[in-house]
Amino acid sequence: MSRTSHRAALRAAMVLALLAPAAAFAWPWSKDMANYIAIKPQAHPMPFPQRSIPLPGTPMSHVADRDAAATLANPIPATPESIEKGRQMFTIYCTPCHGTSGTGNGLVGEKLIMRPFDLTSASMQQIPDGLIFGYITFGGVVMPIYGNDLSPNERWHVVNYVRNVLARPAAQAAAASAAAKAK
Repeated sequence: MSRTSHRAALRAAMVLALLAPAAAFAWPWSKDMANYIAIKPQAHPMPFPQRSIPLPGTPMSHVADRDAAATLANPIPATPESIEKGRQMFTIYCTPCHGTSGTGNGLVGEKLIMRPFDLTSASMQQIPDGLIFGYITFGGVVMPIYGNDLSPNERWHVVNYVRNVLARPAAQAAAASAAAKAK
């Protein structure tokens, strides 16, 4: 093999080596994971079969975002059982940031730059139940999303707990101060 043919073969090998990755990416299977039809969970839920009976805990309403959830009415009455279930879920999921008192003084909440919302404040009474449900479902600025961790019924139980246990002292204090100002 002559020196010039050796150089030509070397150049051809270098060109092939440079083009090999481009050729490998040109195969159809190289783009299977990048080019697919994206389907979001529950974006287009299948209807329930005819003559079926939904079990308790079956989510019946789908909301697109937190603002759409604000219009929802709480379908679960605030019974002592519901409030107790809500307390259990609040203790597991909400206490690290909001604390046991709901004032935002949890161990994690104290370390955050933005303090978690005070669930005992008087302004909590102006927030509709659906918006609280939406924040639990979709999260907020610093609040994580719990829509995947809690079933819809469990989220409504937490709303009942927040509304009837944590926010109640603030509502009573606001009513007392309003009555004192009226005198």
